[in-house]
Amino acid sequence: MRVLVLDDWEGSAQAANWAQLPEDVTIDIRRESIPASALPAELDGYQAIVVMRERTPLSRTLLARLPSLRLIVTTGARNASIDLEACHEFGITVCATDSGGSPVVEHTWALILAGLRGVPQMATGMQAGEWKGHVGRQLAGSRLGLIGLGKTGTRVARIARAFDMEVVAWSPHLTIDRAESAGTALVDKAELFATSDVISVHMVLAAATRGIVGAHELALMKSDAWLVNTSRGPLVDEAALIEVCSKGLIAGAMLDVFDTEPLPTDHPLRTTPRLLLTPHAGYLTRETLDGWYADVIDDLLAYLAGSPIRILDTH
Repeated sequence: MRVLVLDDWEGSAQAANWAQLPEDVTIDIRRESIPASALPAELDGYQAIVVMRERTPLSRTLLARLPSLRLIVTTGARNASIDLEACHEFGITVCATDSGGSPVVEHTWALILAGLRGVPQMATGMQAGEWKGHVGRQLAGSRLGLIGLGKTGTRVARIARAFDMEVVAWSPHLTIDRAESAGTALVDKAELFATSDVISVHMVLAAATRGIVGAHELALMKSDAWLVNTSRGPLVDEAALIEVCSKGLIAGAMLDVFDTEPLPTDHPLRTTPRLLLTPHAGYLTRETLDGWYADVIDDLLAYLAGSPIRILDTH
């Protein structure tokens, strides 16, 4: 079996214990992204592909041009950029890995603390020879609004309570009992945006959630409130966010995810004021990557043994 590992931007795949695989399995690792136009030729002839999250979309059109492909392994527990229905039709098995624990929760709080306390500005100033503080905001006594209260949102809420924050939450199907069990209060969407000091988005991207934070919601925010998105870029209307930040209508935003990734060098978000940006790094910890690649090898071994594990289907 020929296996291609895609988008190993950080070089973490090199450290995986590929020697566990049979000798007739060859592993090729690509650190650089492959342009979409070149994907059919570059992926042709491989029986298995390992993808790092949604960095390389695998569409029906692309999959139809890969007759040798029989297995896709994705890091993480889900991958919206793989056409699972097409994989089923073409006889391609899709396997996942475990979700990776709580690094996104930790990164969410890293962004919140850095943004509200002006850490990047002060660090840059110190390197430039300055001694200039930043008048920040404290968390104690402020309100955190969570858009989505799944596993990640619930963990974010738990940490917020340790900071003595009030936590409110909203999602389309959130119930009072579920919110209270997570130590939060259920409020309607408009109230959350109008009254929260920090708003953090933790939802799965789907047709119904795309643009769930749009111009209307951003217009409701307080002038000193912050928005955080460590989930998926299209959940937030980028154009509307650029406008409110450019006009100083909100304190700012911390973003780890974007509509287009990698974010183009000339993208207006890179020069918009009041933004703190990181390159979709929420899940990038050594522990997570080591665990994912160990699971990838387990997936490959199970498939070769005729008993695939962690199979993703269309349901």
